[in-house]
Amino acid sequence: MLKGFKEFIMKGNVVDLAVAVVMGAAFGAVVDSIVKGLLTPLIARLFNAKDLAGMTWEGFAYGSVIAAIINFVLIAAAIYFVVVMPMNHMIARRNAKLGIKEEEEAVDPQIALLTEIRDSLKNR
Repeated sequence: MLKGFKEFIMKGNVVDLAVAVVMGAAFGAVVDSIVKGLLTPLIARLFNAKDLAGMTWEGFAYGSVIAAIINFVLIAAAIYFVVVMPMNHMIARRNAKLGIKEEEEAVDPQIALLTEIRDSLKNR
């Protein structure tokens, strides 16, 4: 029983997943602090408010909804521009250095067959 548990824990994908979860939590804290400490106050100034969450209209706390939407968009943008774009760029540079070409889209076999039939009928 312990041998099976040891094999499960020592699998590469389990260790990779554990590292990814820890790194994700740490990176999430960094992104959250940037959004809450830097970007949200700047946007609140555009609305002449102390903070977005405190904005209300006739009892409706629309500021918290606006803040949640803005936080979501800012976090998504931060992750895209800080993580995804640089990683894609690094992967493209590595692939170019190694001579790996991007895979062309696979053609559906039925479409290929229909194209051959069409070309054959044209040539007759």
